[in-house]
Amino acid sequence: MSEDKAGAKSEKNVAVAGTGYWGKNLVRNFNDLGALAAVCDSDPARLADMAKQYPGVRGVAGFQEVLRDKSIAALAIATPAETHADLVKQALLAGKDVCVEKPLCLSVDEGKALVALANEKKRVLMVGHLLWYHPAVLKLKELVEAGELGRIQYIYSHRLNLGKIRREENILWSFAPHDISVILGLVGEIPDSVQSQGGNYLHQKIADVTVSLLSFASGVRAHIFVSWLHPFKEQKLVVVGDRKMAVFDDVAEKNKLVLYPHTIDWKNRLPVAHKADAEPVAFEMQEPLRAECSHFLECVRTRGRPRTDGEEGLRVLGVLQECQKGL
Repeated sequence: MSEDKAGAKSEKNVAVAGTGYWGKNLVRNFNDLGALAAVCDSDPARLADMAKQYPGVRGVAGFQEVLRDKSIAALAIATPAETHADLVKQALLAGKDVCVEKPLCLSVDEGKALVALANEKKRVLMVGHLLWYHPAVLKLKELVEAGELGRIQYIYSHRLNLGKIRREENILWSFAPHDISVILGLVGEIPDSVQSQGGNYLHQKIADVTVSLLSFASGVRAHIFVSWLHPFKEQKLVVVGDRKMAVFDDVAEKNKLVLYPHTIDWKNRLPVAHKADAEPVAFEMQEPLRAECSHFLECVRTRGRPRTDGEEGLRVLGVLQECQKGL
């Protein structure tokens, strides 16, 4: 037994399936939290690398072996998106709690079946929508709910970079789930209209750039621009209210969350903008993935409902699927 930063005791009863680009970060965090019992990967080289880095952790090549192990209570799944539906289903049927990387799976029907199965088996099902574990996003949500920004008018997000270019999913499914998740949470609605368009430049069947427009019944609109074919990295979310505007810039080294109390006055029936000084918002920084892993362990321990549970994952999946139709 060990203790995480919150002081709660953790058992070594978690296995991570998939130790590649993102999975290795889950391995590091669950190990640091004292919860990691095993890693599972079909690549012998990766397993050998994990064995060197984490000598006390078992390396397993077969997923079924992990499922049969009764000492493993929970699984973190970081395998390619097209495997999520099958692996999550197998894990739930084996009685394991599951945290799966985004997206939950690749179709709404599969997602509904997974959520129903988790409820039937009374298992925790959590989706790795990482931004909901970022302290700046939680602070932004708090400000929106407190009315600090006034009535939300529109939101836009940019998630841009050069690579990592994938071949198993397009840019929409790779990058946009994070932003869709946050926008749905801030607005508190499901869009009644979704439009999307994109461009396939590196591969004729895989979109490298997409722009999506979400329209909500309340009048709020949001657009999401994602690309892995971009000259520089940008991860920015702008929320415009009728009292203040907020900017969350995750690439910024400091002042990641800033408020702009700009105002608009009407003179002679014309709008006149008055710019105000930026107001940095203070919050206590913590690695979002560490917070996500801690939250999952807490839900496993207390049988609580995850902040990004299967239902939340399903809402995001529904919007993704509508965006894909537009493409």
